[in-house]
Amino acid sequence: MTTTTPHTTGKRVTHLDEADHPLAPLTADEIARGRAVIADAGLLSEHSRFPSVMPIEPPKDVVRAWTPGAPMHRVAEFVVLDVSTGRSVEIDVDLDARRVAATRELATTTAPYGQPAYLQEEYELAQEIATADPRWIAAMERRGLGDRIDQVFCSPLAPGNFGYEDEVGRRIIRSLTFLRDHPDDVAWAHPVEGLLVTIDLTERRVISVRDEGDVPVAAGSGRYDTDAVGPARTTLKPIEITQPEGPSFTVEDGAVSWENWRFRVGFNAREGLVIHELGWDDGERVRPIMYRGSIAEMLVPYGDTSANRYWISYFDAGEYYLGRSANTLALGCDCLGVIHYFDGMSHDDNGNPLRIPQAICMHEEDASILWKHTEFGYGTDVRRQRRLVISFIATIGNYDYGFYWHLYLDGTIEVEAKATGLVFNGSGIPGTDEPHRLEIAPGLFAPVHQHLFCARMDLEIDGERNAVDQIDVQRIPMGERNPYGNAFTWERTRVETEGGLDAAPELRRTWQIVSTDRTNALGRPTGYELIGEGWPTMLADPASAVWARASFTHHHTWVTRFHDEERWPAGKYPNQHAGGAGLSAYVADGESVDGEDLVVWHTFGPTHLPRPEDFPIMPVDQYRFQLKPNGFFDRNPTLDVPEWSSSEGHCCASERPRRYGVEQG
Repeated sequence: MTTTTPHTTGKRVTHLDEADHPLAPLTADEIARGRAVIADAGLLSEHSRFPSVMPIEPPKDVVRAWTPGAPMHRVAEFVVLDVSTGRSVEIDVDLDARRVAATRELATTTAPYGQPAYLQEEYELAQEIATADPRWIAAMERRGLGDRIDQVFCSPLAPGNFGYEDEVGRRIIRSLTFLRDHPDDVAWAHPVEGLLVTIDLTERRVISVRDEGDVPVAAGSGRYDTDAVGPARTTLKPIEITQPEGPSFTVEDGAVSWENWRFRVGFNAREGLVIHELGWDDGERVRPIMYRGSIAEMLVPYGDTSANRYWISYFDAGEYYLGRSANTLALGCDCLGVIHYFDGMSHDDNGNPLRIPQAICMHEEDASILWKHTEFGYGTDVRRQRRLVISFIATIGNYDYGFYWHLYLDGTIEVEAKATGLVFNGSGIPGTDEPHRLEIAPGLFAPVHQHLFCARMDLEIDGERNAVDQIDVQRIPMGERNPYGNAFTWERTRVETEGGLDAAPELRRTWQIVSTDRTNALGRPTGYELIGEGWPTMLADPASAVWARASFTHHHTWVTRFHDEERWPAGKYPNQHAGGAGLSAYVADGESVDGEDLVVWHTFGPTHLPRPEDFPIMPVDQYRFQLKPNGFFDRNPTLDVPEWSSSEGHCCASERPRRYGVEQG
């Protein structure tokens, strides 16, 4: 990365031309170099494809010991899939020595199975295979749709794992059928109900065609462009966000400084945005808070029992790769203000580097009141809150997801996910009531489903040795401890071993991550408090296939002992995996987490009951949690925030009597 000046034009970006830090994203040269090493070693053929290219981050002690300008040892993992045989191999490449460091064949044909993420070319391949199958053609003709085959869009989706004999151990994808009335139409509004095709991608053949029912295809338009909906309203006046003196942050070689915050911006093909080495500069040193943070997985399980949808449970990071699906962000549309962009580096199916321009947006936002008080007879003091926003947006099929890290002046960290795009639909009989789907437009039914995001946070509150306390408020029965009936209290319970923890909104349950080495001015451990929304975790039955495959959704919060290889909430290869990987495996040994190097995982997100207002395109829904300082500071750390709130130097208290030194009366 190189230093760039933040801007409002959207023309200058931070490039990924040279690795300048052990945690820097892979560069185009490194990806190309690694591919060349594998080719020179004779490990590629014309059938070789690359579902994944990921950096192997060095151990923490190596990163901490490194100094600018010192040599770095850069290693990348290339997953190579032979599309003619289905054989998949992990290949570690030492990028500096230009040699293959290790190879590991994936056990995709033996239990518990698991496949690498899908290739881009496999989506088009699935449509070609499905629409050429005589059984699919016959099903379309039986429905009276034989003359519309050239208007078909086939949606390829990961199949899950149900132990079906003709699917386990194979590279499988399922395909649903949608129609377009014309080339510019939105196919998601016209589902062909009851038609499901299962495809073996390696053998390039249809395993089965399931053809049930004769429900008419929903006919209403799903378009949402100006030509379809009419002229845009003219009543909204422009909002301009300007910072004539520029923003308050600086960026140098991927390292960001904003007020007291210090961190590095990272990116990879699977997770997308990664925050590294987040800390707070107190003037004497940078106090560590989080070594690494990301949205490491997300699951979208559907609650519909129909043949078309009972099997749907997208692992959008592990099966489709969020970073590889990242958008190029546009000024004034995705981001507003004085923007600093970071490019993202991914790869194509052939293992070549693929740059995503302006994949990450960073900017400042006003965030309402920071603090305020009016003292009778003395006057008012008020300060404005501000936050730094680091974000990226990924499109996965019909949905679009925005992921945001917010850093506030008072030390609060907020993680937010936004969901928009098009809800996944099926056709139905207009006006009917169904137990698992809701009618959102005439004859168009959207199934109930969940969006369960999992944030992985390698925390280091004032150092590596941390512990977690669960905090519950408690009602006290009226009696000796509560003579007037008004009292309540709290209970602090130390989490001693690895495991999952559940939210309890009625108890205001939170979790405090505390240092076991450092105390504040009150003699108590410094810490941060995890405050979640407490929405439902997975609602599928514990005996279901998806329950076994997505253990991270069983609890809101997990605490584990740090291990380098424990990176993925649902395991490294959730695609067609039978289950038992990820967090349920990580906590099986029950290691102590009291005073250790900890990772905290938090699952959050909605249970979505679709509504007519979600059609034809869904307004953004927002879901979030916070890490809030609790004893990390000795007092309010924002007392020195100035009164002015604009470049004109407007003083929030300038037209009011000063609070101190003014005589009462």
